[in-house]
Amino acid sequence: MQTISELDLGHLPIETPEFCTDPSPWIEKARARHPWLATCNLGPVFISYRAIDDVMRMDDSLKMPGGEIVDLMGARGTGWGDFAEEMMLVRSGKDHARLRSSVSAAFGPNNVKRMRPVITGTISALLDEWAPRGAFDFAVFAANFPVRVMFGLIGGDVTKLPGIISSLEVQGSSFNMIVEDMPKIEAAYQVLWRFVDELIAERGPDAGKGDLLDDLIAASTRGELTGKELRQMLVFLFSAGYDTSKNLLTLLMNSMIEYPAIWERCAEDHDYCRKVVREQLRLTSPSNTYRVTTRDIVYRDVLIPKDTMLLFPLGISGRDPEVFSDPLGFDPDRPDRTAPLAFGRGMHICLGQFLAQANVEEGTHLIAQRLRRPRHTAPPTWRSFAGVWGIRSLPIAFDPSPFREAA
Repeated sequence: MQTISELDLGHLPIETPEFCTDPSPWIEKARARHPWLATCNLGPVFISYRAIDDVMRMDDSLKMPGGEIVDLMGARGTGWGDFAEEMMLVRSGKDHARLRSSVSAAFGPNNVKRMRPVITGTISALLDEWAPRGAFDFAVFAANFPVRVMFGLIGGDVTKLPGIISSLEVQGSSFNMIVEDMPKIEAAYQVLWRFVDELIAERGPDAGKGDLLDDLIAASTRGELTGKELRQMLVFLFSAGYDTSKNLLTLLMNSMIEYPAIWERCAEDHDYCRKVVREQLRLTSPSNTYRVTTRDIVYRDVLIPKDTMLLFPLGISGRDPEVFSDPLGFDPDRPDRTAPLAFGRGMHICLGQFLAQANVEEGTHLIAQRLRRPRHTAPPTWRSFAGVWGIRSLPIAFDPSPFREAA
């Protein structure tokens, strides 16, 4: 048995723009030195699909980093620091179950199915506004979509959305752990805190809309959530609802520019869009995540000591050639139905995975009808790899089409 520090591992320069743009060459070199482990400036990195799948299920041996990230960012005593250390995502045991149960029904498959008319109505209205332009930054367009769906779920006033989008963008990148960004991260968090505080005050305890916000306020009134937990939960839901779906949709558009025949089929075949979204989740997806070991663990005869920070690059886990044939190709009809790891594993598996997939499935079908023959007008720029990865800017041109799906 060897400890993880004794292994000869390849180093991944995850902090560099070159790695963010195309991590595959470094991952391939790292696999040549070790089949499932590499290193980076934050700690060990799991680079095998099966190793990620196995280890992330060890809930009794892992925790989400909260205090560790707060200390790294120098965020003690800030509102964002409290959020990073106290939000649902970093809780465990009964606390985690209590917080997750307060919102889990709203994000279940049945409720998301009922949300699909809201999703299609939202994207159709945006396309009516944006499609006639013939060119725009697709990442900016996508930023206006999933969070509007979240507003519908919460019952928020979408006229307030423009004022918080920039803060949601900063909040989404906050766990990329760029220390120099801490002042703007805290400022953005305070904007979001004031927004949800006003949302709660405007709603009051007896609004009777019967939406998710009413449910959360009622849970707080019953003492099941503290006032602070209620507000942190809303900040978390808005941030997650904005960032993941927006980034996934932008990544998919970037892929489709390279596969015009697939894009054309998306416009005609709604069911095919599900396959396309699944394949995008396999090839490139937005989220990479961390865990900290709570005790010594042994995996495949390697000892990983307690308190080790581990990076799980979910966004590229589907590029493992041991699991997927032609891993860098895009094939929605590939016969291998191995599930993507994009939404994680274990008790912290993404709460909003069904809503995110529904957003992108419905969005893909309708966008493909209105934005024909998309092409790059400038190279995409990429976000930092650690945390929520994705494309920061995707300038495109296209042939506008007035075609709408028949009722």
